Amino acid sequence: MLLFQFVVIFALLAAAVNAGFVPAAPQVYHAGAVAAPAAVVKGVAPVAQPVLTKTVEEYDPHPQYKFGYGVQDAVSGDTKTQVEERDGDVVRGEYSLIDADGYKRTVQYTADPVNGFNAVVSREPLVVAPVAPVAHYAAPAVAKTVAPAYTTYTAPASYVAHH
Repeated sequence: MLLFQFVVIFALLAAAVNAGFVPAAPQVYHAGAVAAPAAVVKGVAPVAQPVLTKTVEEYDPHPQYKFGYGVQDAVSGDTKTQVEERDGDVVRGEYSLIDADGYKRTVQYTADPVNGFNAVVSREPLVVAPVAPVAHYAAPAVAKTVAPAYTTYTAPASYVAHH
């Protein structure tokens, strides 16, 4: 990144010199005298431009690494972890974080030249809600009032138990 910034700065500086915004040679001004820019004076040697070279980085034909980290911030509630390892062109890893809805999301992933990138995402609640016990409903007893002029009828036990 630093090399790229260095190249960009020199390219902009060279463009400014070629456009005449920045003098190619220093200009000298004396009190009471007006001097012409040094670039116009005959016989002045042109300023050498810097030669930019690219450094060659070493190539590792079989890169290998393992890393992992974790964050657990009690103040913000931020909790996350990640582990990853690489062996040549095969990468395996897993990361987890707490979603805003209170679930822990875990992503397990692999990547290789044959199968590409594959990820398996799972979510689980952080707090398991207690399961309420099943309440059995008992119908309240109903008292019947029967007028003496009528005959009382009692439903069969099988009818009362099912309805």
